[in-house]
Amino acid sequence: MNALHETQFELPGQQHFYRGKVRDVYSFSDKLIMVASDRISAFDVILPRPIPYKGQVLNQIAAHFLKATADIVPNWLQAVPDPNVSVGLRCETFPVEMVVRGYLAGHAWREYKAGRRVVCGVTLPEGLKENDKLPQPILTPTTKAHEGHDEDISREEIIERGIVEAETYAQLEGFALALFQRGTEMAAQQHLILVDTKYEFGALDGVIYLIDEIHTPDSSRYFYLDSYQENQMKGISQKQLSKEFVREWLIENGFQGKDGQQVPVMDDDRVLMISERYIELYEKVTGLPFVKAENTDIVKRIEENILRYLNQ
Repeated sequence: MNALHETQFELPGQQHFYRGKVRDVYSFSDKLIMVASDRISAFDVILPRPIPYKGQVLNQIAAHFLKATADIVPNWLQAVPDPNVSVGLRCETFPVEMVVRGYLAGHAWREYKAGRRVVCGVTLPEGLKENDKLPQPILTPTTKAHEGHDEDISREEIIERGIVEAETYAQLEGFALALFQRGTEMAAQQHLILVDTKYEFGALDGVIYLIDEIHTPDSSRYFYLDSYQENQMKGISQKQLSKEFVREWLIENGFQGKDGQQVPVMDDDRVLMISERYIELYEKVTGLPFVKAENTDIVKRIEENILRYLNQ
């Protein structure tokens, strides 16, 4: 069960290195090289065991959707020299994540169930059940934290605190909703529902770019379209193509990322099951067969492919 836990390259021209929850990011004067590891996080905590092929799944789904949405907003991606690697423009990141929700699920449902009817400044109607479709997609932004938990924030707070200027924020809203609409249409073609997702944006030379990943299982939630209505009518849980099944397993075992809580043991069977769910999601979402990358020595393969790209 070989998996990529981390990389520590010294690449020619490299200026800075940053390790995120999932990605290892190598910065250059004009570009970023992002290596999607097989690390998995939930509740803003990196779980102890990496998941085979997870990084490849994330990287290739993101590349698929970035190419499919480039007519809506320019994006950072320039090349994919390895199944786990993306190369693109180095942008100045806006410190908010634009979360778009079409259905009452996940975090929004947990807030609603707790009695809160206003999420990130958006008022939700009474009488909704878990996984109900919302009257229209809503934006529930969060602050982007380098460490610890991202925090819910409203449009008004973002502008009032000067995190993003009002005119720019309006553009980000428009892009996020248009991207969600495209993602919804593409999901429907695969008999899926795009439930919710997040987008990140940056700027370069006065131009706004879509950055990071989009419509992956780490950033999005999908339901199966064919069974959705019947399951809602019967009050049955929706089968999800997302990372939510990992969060649910953690909650069942007493972990939500809070102080003093211990991550439950992830045995080989659990790791393999999560890997298979990620691969299933890749094939369901893209409509393409998943081709497992060579994984005898993943770090060596990735380094060789990056160096080959840089030497072109």
